[in-house]
Amino acid sequence: MRLAIAALAISVATAPAQAQEEGPRIGHGAPGFDLERLDGGRAELDGLRGRPVIINFWASWCAPCRVEMPDLISAWREHGGKGLQVLAVNLTDQERRKDVTRFVTELGMPFPVLLDSRGKVRELYALVSLPTTVFLDSAGIVRSVQSGPLTRNALAQGLEAILRSETADPPPDSTGEQR
Repeated sequence: MRLAIAALAISVATAPAQAQEEGPRIGHGAPGFDLERLDGGRAELDGLRGRPVIINFWASWCAPCRVEMPDLISAWREHGGKGLQVLAVNLTDQERRKDVTRFVTELGMPFPVLLDSRGKVRELYALVSLPTTVFLDSAGIVRSVQSGPLTRNALAQGLEAILRSETADPPPDSTGEQR
């Protein structure tokens, strides 16, 4: 049974991804979206410009999603003070809201949980597997996409790609002086 769930988690949304081949492309702006928050209200990706963002697509029935979530929580706790935002986008079109709430409560997810209740963002991002994690720099540019389970190494590399510009010194001007 667990093997079947893992296989389903890896291959979720294959048909929509084939229908739309775009999705997020490294070096390009991330597709914008506006979704309902689990705790009420709405969240819009474009409203986070100026902050590095991790978008994590997940579902409560996805075993690898459960395994990687503590690492995402730790990353948010460590780097949230530097402006890092994590958006946990649930594929609510594929499960019951009470299961989403149970998952969020059990894991103590401290960041916004967004509900993709019609699967439009899943299609917009052309997901081919769950979990999928997209790393955006503060300008909203996609710097890394991890399709499938997020390893600690992949998380560290994604964070480095989106946080380095936040902490880097400005480039020298033509005279070699720091600006």
